[in-house]
Parts: sequence; structure tokens; C-alpha cells
Amino acid sequence: EMDEMRQKYGPRSGLEGPFNFTGQVLYYDPKEGAYYDPRTDFYLSAEDMDAVHGRIIEKLQVNQ
Repeated sequence: EMDEMRQKYGPRSGLEGPFNFTGQVLYYDPKEGAYYDPRTDFYLSAEDMDAVHGRIIEKLQVNQ
């Protein structure tokens, strides 16, 4: 799954990643200090990232 994601969402100049957050692919932009969603062409707000982190925590708790 990770290799497939990296082929579809390869490296992008000036961005770190791609990172897979429970199925949502994001890049980190160190200049903006924010995560970028290539599917929407927008940066995620702090509230959006809180929701992403919440989904990760929920998934980890279910898998315990």
C-alpha cells in the first residue's frame, strides 16, 4: 500500500512526504508550517489536522 501511494503521489519540490494518514495522503510544507492535501489543492487548517490525528488515535485504540 505504501509503495502504491508513493507511485501515485511521488515527491514534490519543496514539500516533505507523501505521508499516509489512515488513507488520507498529505505533504508537509515547511515554509507554510502546514500540511497540504494534493486532492483538494488546499492546506489543512489546525482543526482539520486535529481531526486527522483523532482518526489515527481512534484506529489505534480499536486495534489494541
